[in-house]
Amino acid sequence: MLKPREAAPEMSFPTVDGGTWTLSERKPENLSMVVAYRGLHCPVCRGYLKELNDRADEFAERGVELVAVSTDGEERARAAKADWELPNLAIGYDLGIDDARRMGLYISTSRGKTSIGIEEPAKFNEPGLYLVKPDGTLYSAFIQTTPFARPKFEEILKAIDFINANNYPARGEA
Repeated sequence: MLKPREAAPEMSFPTVDGGTWTLSERKPENLSMVVAYRGLHCPVCRGYLKELNDRADEFAERGVELVAVSTDGEERARAAKADWELPNLAIGYDLGIDDARRMGLYISTSRGKTSIGIEEPAKFNEPGLYLVKPDGTLYSAFIQTTPFARPKFEEILKAIDFINANNYPARGEA
């Protein structure tokens, strides 16, 4: 079980822009925000990541480094970045199923093509959003079993403002 104030699970994966994104190597001013999305087949993910892309500057102004990742392979991740128009967002790929489980993510199996006509992978992760402090400890996690009802970025931004202004500690550690 993930616990705030404890080390977040190691996260390391390639990105479509080149290189490897590794949590333990990140040194954001305030937080790293990792958004696990379901993959290219998910129309809800498309809208969610598009909104995040459009608000990337607001997160950067607050010292938050962003990355989105899924269990999709490189080709599908590249298609998501291009087709969904995500120039401001680092997109990772090849998150292993075991790694996704260590992150506390739920895993689903394919039900065929989605409403947008794209085949689901045999297995893929469900959504999650993690805020991780520069020292690698988990600040908070939002983990879902379905693609619906995700944390709103407007609320996350307000929470980050409150956290930064009040040095508010991570909660739920007991």
